[in-house]
Amino acid sequence: MDLFSALRLPGGAVLRNRIAKASMEENLAAAGQLPDHRLRKLYRIWSHGGAGLLITGNVMVDARAMTGPAGVVLDGRSPLRPFAAWAEAARSGGAAAWMQLNHPGRQVQADLGGIAWSPSGIPVAANGFARPTAMSERDIRSLIAMFATSATRAVDAGFSGVQIHAAHGYLLSQFLSPAANHRSDAWGGPLAHRARLLIEVVEAVRAAMPTGAALGVKLNTADFQRGGFAAEDALHVVELLGERPVDLLELSGGSAERPVMHGAGIDERTRAREAYFLELARDIIGAARMPVMLTGGIRTPEGAREVLRAGVDVVGIATALAQRPSLPTDWHHGQPGPAEILLPRPTSKETTAAAKQAAVRGMLRRTATHGTTPDTLDPVAALRLDRARRTRLLPRYRSWLAGLAHP
Repeated sequence: MDLFSALRLPGGAVLRNRIAKASMEENLAAAGQLPDHRLRKLYRIWSHGGAGLLITGNVMVDARAMTGPAGVVLDGRSPLRPFAAWAEAARSGGAAAWMQLNHPGRQVQADLGGIAWSPSGIPVAANGFARPTAMSERDIRSLIAMFATSATRAVDAGFSGVQIHAAHGYLLSQFLSPAANHRSDAWGGPLAHRARLLIEVVEAVRAAMPTGAALGVKLNTADFQRGGFAAEDALHVVELLGERPVDLLELSGGSAERPVMHGAGIDERTRAREAYFLELARDIIGAARMPVMLTGGIRTPEGAREVLRAGVDVVGIATALAQRPSLPTDWHHGQPGPAEILLPRPTSKETTAAAKQAAVRGMLRRTATHGTTPDTLDPVAALRLDRARRTRLLPRYRSWLAGLAHP
């Protein structure tokens, strides 16, 4: 198996190679939480950079629940034309383009307003997050319908598939975790019940989309929390997903409370090997009945090929593709990947993760605005700028949200 060999997915879609741009939260929405020329430019550059698959930053299925004030929303009220232009740009260089669909659940900052749903009303053990409300049966049924509506509209806009985000501590991941889900009804308790929401979302989305549209799921190998979602849980969930028409399973890990997906708390041996979650994922890879994609820390062709040799079908790249949008083409021509983004001095895991995320978002904004990207930015300076930008954008989102409630 070679990085540049094609892959046919179970539903019939073909990826031109084994390199995927994994989801990164761009926070580049225009007014009305819509994609504009910046996201079009960014994804056009990525599409011509040689990746086989582009997965968008998480698009929210519920306008009342956002991870940031410049997030994109696609719901039943959203105009489709901006999304159609985004999809066309993402496909323009030959890449497949999937929209990642998400609901943040309790991982919503308190100052955003809106809602913070969760399985059991247990708050995030970190500062700044809203106090969540336990979901009713009606809320759960509404959520399933939201995912199906957003998926249908994404494909109508021209995206070739969608990915359901059930990792990183967001709402579907919260239902899977016994640390966040203390319910005693049919949506909690044993793993089969905790996985029920994800399974029903998968089934509803698949039923709503046309034949040929691809369906992916992003799942944690573990959330790295005491009493939380563990690797053996992930293995059982993958077995359940194997009975459904899932085209590609992406494996990652972590949450807002344990942001290991951003390299926080990763030991030096694992960091040098690059693939953060490979060891945890080995049993899952062997048991999966669908193609598997692994994301987390990969930045060199050697690291990517090690992942393929382990039985993974698609290599997910995030930060390195923010640093170098032409990375797949560069690898094909024998050029190395960019250096890892490092902070100038040791700091807490949470600050390290936040600063690296801010540096990535800063690079995405540079590419989306100017069409060129530096390999690195000062993460500490980027974090200051990111926080100031969020403060400026917050009133715009809150005003728009109030307008939805009072048209």
